[in-house]
Amino acid sequence: MEVLKEKVEEEEAAEREEAAERAERGEKTKRPTEVRREATTMTQEMLRDLERKLSEIEVSVPEKLLTFTKDTIDTSKLPLSYQSNTLKEEHLLQVADNFSCQYSHLCPDRVPLFLHPLNECEVPKFVSTTIRPTLMPYPELYNWDTCAQFVSDFLSMVPLPDPLKPTVKEEEKAPPKKYAIKPPRDLTSRFEQEQEVKRQEAIKAEEENRRKQEEARLLEQENAKTDPLHGLRVHSWVLVLSGKREVPESFFIDAFTAHSYSTQDDHFLGIESLWNHKNYWVNMQDCWNCCKELVFDLGDPVRWEYLLLGTDKPFLSLTEEEDEGMNDDDDVEKLGKEDEDKSFDMPPSWVEQIEISPEAFETRCPNGKKVIQYKRAKLEKWAPYLNNNGLVCRLTTYEDLECTKTLEVKEWYQNREDMLELKHINKITGLNVDYFKPGHPQALRMHSYKSMQPEMDRVMEFYETARVDGLIKREETPKTMTEYYQGRPDFLSYRHVNFGPRMKKLALNSAESNPRPMVKITERFFRNPAKPADEDVAERVFLIAEERIQLRYHCRSDHITANKREFLRRMEVDSKGNKIIMTPDMCISFEVEPMEHTKKLLYQYEAMMKLKNEEKLSRHQAWESELEVLEILKLREEEEEAHTLTISIYDTKRNEKSKEYREAMERVLHEEHLRQVEAQLDYLAPFLAQLPPGEKLTRWQAVRLKDECLNDFKQRLIDKANLIQARFEKETQELQKKQQWYQENQVTLTPEDEDLYLSYCSQAMFRIRILEQRLSRHKELAPLKYLALEEKLYKDPRLVELLKVFV
Repeated sequence: MEVLKEKVEEEEAAEREEAAERAERGEKTKRPTEVRREATTMTQEMLRDLERKLSEIEVSVPEKLLTFTKDTIDTSKLPLSYQSNTLKEEHLLQVADNFSCQYSHLCPDRVPLFLHPLNECEVPKFVSTTIRPTLMPYPELYNWDTCAQFVSDFLSMVPLPDPLKPTVKEEEKAPPKKYAIKPPRDLTSRFEQEQEVKRQEAIKAEEENRRKQEEARLLEQENAKTDPLHGLRVHSWVLVLSGKREVPESFFIDAFTAHSYSTQDDHFLGIESLWNHKNYWVNMQDCWNCCKELVFDLGDPVRWEYLLLGTDKPFLSLTEEEDEGMNDDDDVEKLGKEDEDKSFDMPPSWVEQIEISPEAFETRCPNGKKVIQYKRAKLEKWAPYLNNNGLVCRLTTYEDLECTKTLEVKEWYQNREDMLELKHINKITGLNVDYFKPGHPQALRMHSYKSMQPEMDRVMEFYETARVDGLIKREETPKTMTEYYQGRPDFLSYRHVNFGPRMKKLALNSAESNPRPMVKITERFFRNPAKPADEDVAERVFLIAEERIQLRYHCRSDHITANKREFLRRMEVDSKGNKIIMTPDMCISFEVEPMEHTKKLLYQYEAMMKLKNEEKLSRHQAWESELEVLEILKLREEEEEAHTLTISIYDTKRNEKSKEYREAMERVLHEEHLRQVEAQLDYLAPFLAQLPPGEKLTRWQAVRLKDECLNDFKQRLIDKANLIQARFEKETQELQKKQQWYQENQVTLTPEDEDLYLSYCSQAMFRIRILEQRLSRHKELAPLKYLALEEKLYKDPRLVELLKVFV
């Protein structure tokens, strides 16, 4: 504005000088109309001269900072500190402007400092005064990781219109049209419409081809990792300095992701400034090597230029020479006076005290839901108990940039009664993987499957400490089942079962009534230190269809091979009923060091009989495993349909049982209070007030008081019965009117009207039944209440002596 004023004054002075020269030459002064007429015809030189003068005028337009719209925040309800500045804050803004001018003059190649943006009320506030340290009553906010996660859930990432400046440009919106013209009738022919459809399809195919080419180009650029704005983008993050609260080294926190990064990380290319609630520092160090060589000693005025000269800045380590030079008393006194004259404390924060209710702390995200869109991915978050299935987070990854082709979905759950924690769905392969926390009824840890139908490919993992059989893992295919064990007393570690086709075609889930025939069972065992290695079975195979049993023993430490045996399990009797005797050809063995007792037929016969019993046991256990799989699948289907959530007994707002018990206790206390009030009520007080004060009652007055009190109580009982009867009749009449209205308009009623009518009838019938019950109960209790009051009056200490004659 001063530049414009100077230009105007110069032009007026030039006009006055020109008028004086004309007067000296005797030229006649022209009238204003003539001047305006000549001014309309300007030559090219005059235009160029005017353009030159206008180009010399510099007008500085302040940048408009990001502000909140008035439709999102009601600024009238904000405190006064939001709407204005104190004298100290105004002084701070002047100091900041002076500091910014000096900084721009000394560092013209650096970006302007972010010092005092506009707040919700469009009032400039210094950035340090927007911070108010607050101690919250939630233990999760005491550590940086959980606190950062809590803050990141509240924040929503919105890209800046200009990635190089923290500003926003307002777009002018077209005013809405007040009047609208009614569209004409559609007179186009079907042939033209078909031709248009074909043309649109051709255009769509061309656009699809162009889109694929664009995706290929973007993918090539992505692989090349070229960013034209690399190192110029504006971002903000949190710096945690080492020293306090047992922080060993400084690190960064990204407030939008809650992730921590080392100061040596390549993602951070430089720092313009830092601030906290006490001061503001400008980085004066060279960031040619990103932030890897930055020294975060904020008390060093060479590396960090501070705004306010105070005593709260971090300590600067001094060398021995500097420390000796500071021992001069005069210098210390002068330095103290200089600091005392120039120091300016940061004004207190203008924001309100942070208060987070338990409901808001649990809700986290605004309205309980948050969606974050990434490149080829989308992250959705929900507050606990917001979804009735316990879903709190979902991560969806896509194949294309438009996020139309889903690759996989990950869903996280909380407070599930079935202890489901994570569900991983692969849309390409169709594989689903469910992860469970400890506490599932079947001790499930993980369930991987493509279909919930039995006898399909699946993998189940279990918490072995919660199972008595020590089962860790079970793998199932249409023809096989494999189980892994740990910690069993029989040292079983592995069981593999091969199934054959069923003889009957029944339902798949008929393992109990029609089990699959077992062809082969393979079992492996851990080493049993109580037995010799050459007698400790390492693997046994039951070839059920071939009636053979194969054994392989553990290998001794001084051997390179192990003992092996194979038994031919024949029928105990032949076709004629004769008992079959054990023969040497029924046992084929390979022994590293043969022993005499193993060659005897009795030993071989006892071993074969024992193996036959163990085969029956193994087949039974495999059959039980099939039944358990069916039971787990049925249980999982019921859990997915019900998806019941667990509620803590301390959550009084969601726990219905606790709520009902609390309400019942409150009703009991309220009824007890009413009984106490009724007991303490002086029913003779209104009638005694009619007598002169201090006068002694006579027998006649006592009888009259008793009769008046009983008559009054009797009238109140009658009035109450009449009131209930009137309400009952009113509800009945309104219901009859509604039913008559329904009969008259039944044909024209919409489904919504019928639902409203049925709802009204249900509520009206409920009210009528309640009134009927109250009236019946009142009629039953009224005589009893009358007799009880009469008995109280005869026992009242004020009337008992005078009413003895009438008892």
